[in-house]
Amino acid sequence: MRRRDFTVGLLLALAVPTARAEQSVAAIGYLSGGSRESDNIPARLVALRQGLRELGYVEGQNLEVEYRWAQDQYERLPALAADLVRRQVSVIVAPGAPAAIAAHTATSRIPIVFNLGIDPVRAGFVASFNQPGGNITGVELLTTELAGKRLDLLHELLPSAAVVALL
Repeated sequence: MRRRDFTVGLLLALAVPTARAEQSVAAIGYLSGGSRESDNIPARLVALRQGLRELGYVEGQNLEVEYRWAQDQYERLPALAADLVRRQVSVIVAPGAPAAIAAHTATSRIPIVFNLGIDPVRAGFVASFNQPGGNITGVELLTTELAGKRLDLLHELLPSAAVVALL
């Protein structure tokens, strides 16, 4: 299981108890631009379910998951997000930028957990990394933004290296 998928599951699991503490069955929304059969979806769902299970939430017992799949037709995402808002789910899981954008546009009240491939500050999801504010949180690897820092760290570790290759 990948660490970021587990982290998203854990963030989601932490949001569920506070959002629906008065109900015996928690309801979450899963909004995806892809399909259930997409390449990363099965691994994400396994990680999500494991994180929830570790906190005592089991789908079909005390947890209901409302799945919404756009089937790679991203123009469907706003309507699917609006449907989850109408159903008053406790939290929306939005893996990927298109789903996160649709969920963020659809609600400012329901917590949203994302796994983005873009900078959430530049995208306008959060005010800053230190003080995100709002109803959206998640995981971002900042691969491009941290490239310079990684080279600085490498230079500190190997100050005499004159050439660095990356595959």
